[in-house]
Amino acid sequence: MAAPPARARADYDYLIKLLLIGDSGVGKSCLLLRFSDGSFTTSFITTIGIDFKIRTIELDGKRIKLQIWDTAGQERFRTITTAYYRGAMGILLVYDVTDESSFNNIRNWIRNIEQHASDNVNKILVGNKADMDESKRAVPTSKGQALADEYGIKFFETSAKTNLNVEEVFFSIARDIKQRLADTDSKAEPQTIKINQPDQTGTASQAAQKSACCG
Repeated sequence: MAAPPARARADYDYLIKLLLIGDSGVGKSCLLLRFSDGSFTTSFITTIGIDFKIRTIELDGKRIKLQIWDTAGQERFRTITTAYYRGAMGILLVYDVTDESSFNNIRNWIRNIEQHASDNVNKILVGNKADMDESKRAVPTSKGQALADEYGIKFFETSAKTNLNVEEVFFSIARDIKQRLADTDSKAEPQTIKINQPDQTGTASQAAQKSACCG
């Protein structure tokens, strides 16, 4: 009975949970669909609460299983999505280069991350819809880069429609997280002796049960 889980674990070296956040309509779902399924749709369907996709990639000879959560951007779903910050290892902050308010709100999203996510979570800034005509662009590339520099995070402009930089964004944050996990693993190695101590706790719990029975 125990064999299937062992095989499942062997399917990947790292499991990385990513979260897409940003205002409604910036193209989070389209980015996820393009990366996970290689497809694009022009129909706009609002994400209700949470959706997620899985894709396994190869990075530096390691198999990385990406579990990517797509959150709803609207305020009324905000309480649902805050719970997902805690489990995230990486967060993609997405804005629409043709919508300045979605860019300005990135600071609010970063505040949400600081409140709800773990301190060491990896972040990346994504300016989506970069394929749009320059006359429609509201946020210059330089402005996006300046904001990313201010927070010390990487920055990409993407287009889910033309597949511009979509793979690069996900691979970039996955590589950074993998490196962080590998560094953590190597530091933790001397402490693995503790794994061999479960019998003591088992004995202690049995003793506790006996005393409880007697009492």
